[in-house]
Parts: sequence; C-alpha cells; structure tokens
Amino acid sequence: MDFNLTEEQQLLKKNVGNFAREELAPMVREIDEKGGFSWELWRKLAEMGIQGLIGPEEYGGAGVDSLLTQVMVIEELSRYDFSSAANIVSNWAIIRKLVNDGKEDHKARYLSGLINGEIVGSFAQTEPNAGSDVASLRTTARPEDGYYVINGEKCFVTQAGEAEFTIVVVRTSSEKGKNAISALLVEKDRPGYIIGKKEDKLGFRGSTTRTLAFDDCRVPASNLLGDEGKGLKMSLKSLAIGRVLTAAQALGQAQAALDESIKYAKERVQFGRTIGSFQLIQGMIADMAIHLESARLLTYYAAWLRDNDQSYAMYASMAKTLATDVAMKAGVDAVQIYGGYGFMRDYPVEGIMRNVKITQIYEGTNQIQRLIIARELLGEKRSFRELYGQK
Repeated sequence: MDFNLTEEQQLLKKNVGNFAREELAPMVREIDEKGGFSWELWRKLAEMGIQGLIGPEEYGGAGVDSLLTQVMVIEELSRYDFSSAANIVSNWAIIRKLVNDGKEDHKARYLSGLINGEIVGSFAQTEPNAGSDVASLRTTARPEDGYYVINGEKCFVTQAGEAEFTIVVVRTSSEKGKNAISALLVEKDRPGYIIGKKEDKLGFRGSTTRTLAFDDCRVPASNLLGDEGKGLKMSLKSLAIGRVLTAAQALGQAQAALDESIKYAKERVQFGRTIGSFQLIQGMIADMAIHLESARLLTYYAAWLRDNDQSYAMYASMAKTLATDVAMKAGVDAVQIYGGYGFMRDYPVEGIMRNVKITQIYEGTNQIQRLIIARELLGEKRSFRELYGQK
C-alpha cells in the first residue's frame, strides 16, 4: 500500500483546492440561499476540466481511471463547495454508465457534452416505495412495436429539469427478482416525460432535485442500455466507486469543519482567554482531527485496493460509513464550538452540518452499509455479491 502521490497528483490536488477556494467558495452562500443548479458555476468547473477528468480521451476527457486521484479531487472540491463536489460525482456516474453500457450512438450524442460541461444528465432509480430495495421498483417499460412504453414515478432525481436526458431504471418483465430490471436512456423532450416539483432541501442545495413521472413515454428500443434484464446488475456494479467518492465528499466537509473550528477557537475570547485554550474545546478539536485522519486513511485504502485490482466493495462500504459519520459529528461539533453563532446562517458551520447529512443517506444508507459489511464478515458471500455488487 503506497499513498505516495505522484507530482501530477500533488499538482492536481493543489490546483483544484486553489480553484475551489478562490472561484467557487465565494458563490456558495448565494447558491445555497437561492437553491438549485448553477450553470455559471458549472462552466467554471468545465474550464478546469473537472467534468471530463474520467472521460475517455477520444471524447475530450482526461481518461483518469485512478480512483485515488478522483477521491483527492472530490475531497478538495467538497472542502470549499459541497454541492459542486456532489454534482461532479453525479456527472462522473452518468459518464461511466454511458461508457460501460451505452451504445455507440449514445456515446456520440452525449459524452462530449457531459465532458465539456455543456450538458448534464440525470439518473432515476429511487421511487416513493423503492429506495435501497431496488428490486421492488414499480416503474414499467413494456415492449411495443420497436419501442418501450414507460409508466411510473421516480423521486429524488438530481438535476431533473436541467438534464438533457435521464437514465431510468425500469421493470421490463412481470417476473419478480433482479432479472426483470433494465435501464433506458430517456431524452427530456419525449412526450410523456413529466418534470415534477422542485424539492426544497435541507442541504446539497446547489443542485436541482425533482420528481419525474412517465405517462406512456415512448422511447426506441435502441435506447436500452446494456442488455434487457441486466439493469440491476449494471446499477450495483458502480456502487462501490460511488461509495468511495461519497466518503471523499464527507472528508472535504469534515476538513472544512476542522478548519473553521480551529480558526474560531483562536479568535473567540471568553473569560479573558481564547476558547481554544480551554481543555474541553481542545479535546473536541483533537477528536475531530483523529477521526478525520482515520476516515481519510480508510477511504484512501479503499481507493488503493480498487486501483490495484483487488476486491474493495466491503472497504468502500466501511469508508463510506466511517467518513460520513465522522463528517456529521464534525459538523455538529463545529456548530457547538461556535456556540450561538454556529446556529446562524451568516457563519459557515451550519451549512456543513446541513450538507453532510445527505452523505449518510445516499449511495446506500449507513444502516445498509453495516448490513453489507456484516454479511461479508459472516461469510454470506453469495447474498452479498448478488445484492450489492461485490467485485
């Protein structure tokens, strides 16, 4: 295990951090107050080439496959702008799906735009009654004269309304179980593609989250991604990468909480002394740093395992769980260190506390992650691999 970063990685990390601090951080509060996706900010990210970091070179991307490199980029972005980091992870997931399962026509139509920041895509899997239990989803797509006719409802769709297209996970068979699930690419201008209300969220407010409905929405059979009946497998196989990158988002916010806590503890004076001189505050800051570094090492280790072609799914779940729990506690403790000011929107720590909560929920709740870890440790290999995409 070697975390010695190359000169290129160190330079990329430094440049992304400087860019996020100088170009993105000043816009965060305004975007948070307004709520919704910012194309202005997205174009700034495009100028840095961040959207296309993992994209194939033939479509204008940088072709970076190293998960450790991706983790460092997301961590640095998230340190200054959580929503941008999360939006980039979402964009990368769409790119991966098209590269891995899209037809050449899909790639030709959309990859360049996703890579250069001209468009965004969205992914619709979660339903009002189907969250972690993907196999129970109810949205259907029936074959009909060379088309699929989609009916159903999706919720919590990131960038819905902004996206040029949506990858929709559907049921293409009346049979029960994993082999009934498929994935379809649905363009936003298809009749029957209905954009629902914009959600007013606690955190992660620099994105647009909406419901989507499909009312006899017809798409050509050629819009099928991969093979029919393999949609669940396709969804699950990318989860481990998503969980490591969710951990990276949490690391960035935990680092921001620590940075702000140290800064405030040095400045705030009570009883004639800075509060950083009080042992209870020192203990909170020390614990914050200890837990952060532990989570960072585990996250880097999970990424290193993947980059070295070793099984890493269980470690991805561990990293996601630890890093997001650590970040949530760091956000709460930072607010406590700030006292009453921490509860006010004029100060940055309340935003950290609001943002990091979602990291404990998406990409599989932390309760699901603990189930995955326990099943692997207890030897339930078959169940684990079938349900959760073990490499």
